[in-house]
Amino acid sequence: MEHYNMNLTLKVWRQQNAQAQGGFETYQVKDISSEMSFLEMFDVLNEQLINEGKEPITFDHDCREGICGACSMHINGQPHGPWQQTTTCQLHMRAYKDGDTIVVEPWRAKAFPVIKDLMVDRRAFDRIIQSGGYISVDTGNAQDANNLPIDKHKADESFAAAACIGCGACVAACKNSSAMLFLSAKVAHLALLPQGEVERKTRVVNMVDQMDKEGFGSCTNTQACEAECPKGISVQNIRRLNAEYIRSVFSGD
Repeated sequence: MEHYNMNLTLKVWRQQNAQAQGGFETYQVKDISSEMSFLEMFDVLNEQLINEGKEPITFDHDCREGICGACSMHINGQPHGPWQQTTTCQLHMRAYKDGDTIVVEPWRAKAFPVIKDLMVDRRAFDRIIQSGGYISVDTGNAQDANNLPIDKHKADESFAAAACIGCGACVAACKNSSAMLFLSAKVAHLALLPQGEVERKTRVVNMVDQMDKEGFGSCTNTQACEAECPKGISVQNIRRLNAEYIRSVFSGD
């Protein structure tokens, strides 16, 4: 793979807090290696700003390994950038070429208010999980793995749903800022397993109610969420969520 350096124009959203009037500011960065990650490129920009006596750009990050989902950036109109099933921290600058202009924004959703610049408050997801995304377990030693036989197909589907990292790209991609893909992944991976049976009926109702309270929009059925999800979470989980919801509401209990 050919290595090269590039000069780029960055148009970055700057905003002091959720109440402040934000706007784009333009920056020039030079000699950016094609092998840098997108966040490393931002590190270079921030060092440049600090050396110039200016305030660095605030952005969220943690593991930088595509695991935590913190690196939420809207890049040229796409959550996490142009590469499919890739988080911003794993997006490398070889996706761009010399002279490109890159526009970077935070997630745009009422339920994700801006904290500062490119960092948004995603605690709405935490509150949805707290409302029902858990299971009841007995304390003590773990049982043997073969004590709870689980169908291989269901185990695989549960594992795929559990891969959701809660980054919020699905919300950012949806024109209604819906959190249905996130919610459905959290409901599905527990509903498919016997361990999730105890709270099965109350879980989905409580989590949907909390999602509505947080101000997320309705599902648009355009599947933009799946297309932009860095972990490839399937919209089939939304079908399962709807089935779980109907089952819980009309069960008669």
